[in-house]
Amino acid sequence: MYRFLLSRQWVIITLVALLLIPTMIWLGTWQMDRHGERSARNQLVADALAADPVPVQQLAAPGDAVTRAERYRTVTAQGRFDTDDEVVVRRRTNAADKVGFHVLTPFVLDDGRMLLVNRGWVPADGASPTAFPEVPAPPRGEITIKGRLMPDETTEASGIKNLEGLPDRQIMLINSEQEAERLGARVLGGYVAQTAPEPENGTPEPLGDPGKENAALNLAYAVQWWLFAAAVPAGWVVLARREARERAADGATDAEETEPAAV
Repeated sequence: MYRFLLSRQWVIITLVALLLIPTMIWLGTWQMDRHGERSARNQLVADALAADPVPVQQLAAPGDAVTRAERYRTVTAQGRFDTDDEVVVRRRTNAADKVGFHVLTPFVLDDGRMLLVNRGWVPADGASPTAFPEVPAPPRGEITIKGRLMPDETTEASGIKNLEGLPDRQIMLINSEQEAERLGARVLGGYVAQTAPEPENGTPEPLGDPGKENAALNLAYAVQWWLFAAAVPAGWVVLARREARERAADGATDAEETEPAAV
């Protein structure tokens, strides 16, 4: 009854099924790995946001990279803003996905070193999208700021190309090494996304809270792939049995048609 399984068509179907099963199992395992990675990253973000504020000098130093565990840590800094060397970061969006600029202002610490501070977002309201925007001035004099510590931006991590030949006082990436070379100063690694003092009217829009990745989707995709893997052999069996029944029925019909009539 099942000799048809040796036919060319069914050999191909069986081989495809045998290839699909391990492939789907691997895809489910990969999604579970992604689920674990995203869950771990979300936990790092939650731990960093829940940690008590510390002076930025405890976590950052010139030439040092901000680690994954230090990212989003709340830090404080005491000093003054240096608006003479202020720049804007191109092609950045706000919460409404409107394209504009981030305002990057050097902050001179009490010990003479510099900290890069992302003060927030401003719209591209000039005559052209490349024109330098109107940037509200920060508080003057000695102040204490608070913000989230962030690692240097790179093309590899962000996908943003570091274009050359940009208009004056405009950059593509926030990178402490590049800014240290431009400023000719000792700049702490990474930068701070300012959260306090809170912006008032006429100041850049505050930066949004870091979003957490949806790890639950990866778990759902993993279960989905494993269900597909289980469905393949079940589907193969159903198709084979249906084929066998149809062939048996066709054989019975042919036998009836060829049987001689009774005299």
